[in-house]
Amino acid sequence: MEKRFKLSVEDVLNKQFNVDFKGYSSREVDEFLDLVIHDYQEYDHMIENLGNHLQEYERHIATLKAKIVELEGKQEVEAKKAELTGDNIDILKRLTRLENAVFRKEKE
Repeated sequence: MEKRFKLSVEDVLNKQFNVDFKGYSSREVDEFLDLVIHDYQEYDHMIENLGNHLQEYERHIATLKAKIVELEGKQEVEAKKAELTGDNIDILKRLTRLENAVFRKEKE
C-alpha cells in the first residue's frame, strides 16, 4: 500500500523546533503545519472515499438480500409444487391399482 501520509503520530509528538533569538523559526513551524494540514486533508479524502464505498456495499447487500428473499419464495413454491406432484402421482397410482382390480373382477 502506498504511503499517503507524511507524518506519523511519533513525528508529531517528537517534533523539535529550533529556537531563534525571537522564538521558534516561523518558517519551520509553517512548513510543519503545512504537512499536518496536508495529512488532515488526505484523512478527510480517505474517509469520504471509504464512506462512499461503504454505501455502495450496503446497497449491494440490500440488493442481494432482496434476491435471497425472492429465491427463497420461489424455492417454497417449487417445493409445494413438487409435494403436490408427488401427491398426485400417489393418487394416480392408487387409481390405477383400483381400476386394475375392478377390471380384473369384471373379467372373472
